[in-house]
Amino acid sequence: MKHAAELETILRRSAPLMAVMRTIRSLDPPDWLIFSGAIYQRVLNHLGGRDPDYGIKDYDVGYFDASDISYEAEDVVIRRVAAAFEPPLRDLVEVRNQARVHVWFEDKFGLPYEPLTCTAEALTRFVSPLHAVGVRLEPDDTMTVVAPFGLDDLFARVLRPTPGRGAKNFPRIAASAKARWPELTIAEA
Repeated sequence: MKHAAELETILRRSAPLMAVMRTIRSLDPPDWLIFSGAIYQRVLNHLGGRDPDYGIKDYDVGYFDASDISYEAEDVVIRRVAAAFEPPLRDLVEVRNQARVHVWFEDKFGLPYEPLTCTAEALTRFVSPLHAVGVRLEPDDTMTVVAPFGLDDLFARVLRPTPGRGAKNFPRIAASAKARWPELTIAEA
């Protein structure tokens, strides 16, 4: 995948991100990925000459376990992950079972959400291809990059709505991103 090696180099330079990935790898929740701002923001920061951790609010960890989609089962994993970190990372790592997103998504965001079949599929539903990047640190220390739309938009700093997603909140998300990274190009669908 074009830009995958560059992405990995950028991500490996972040000590906090690597600490999170190593810890999650040791806990090994099923089908896990770290995605969202913890990944794409570091690339935007690198390309814009900013501190790698500029604007990083959290570390989103998705995993997939369809055997029990109750909140109680997810909470066991959330607590297990939290216990593995010291502050401040303990408060920044957010873990969610992607097998249960469809249970709460429409109530929270006002859009229907069909059940997923794996964590990587969640990336196809992100608001923009620029955001749709996930990584996992493998047992042999290689990094798996999952980017269903590729990495071109991210490295070109182009924020556009994900095709066919119907992103009613895209203008708000685009305005927020443009305020943090003025060099972004906002492209309508």
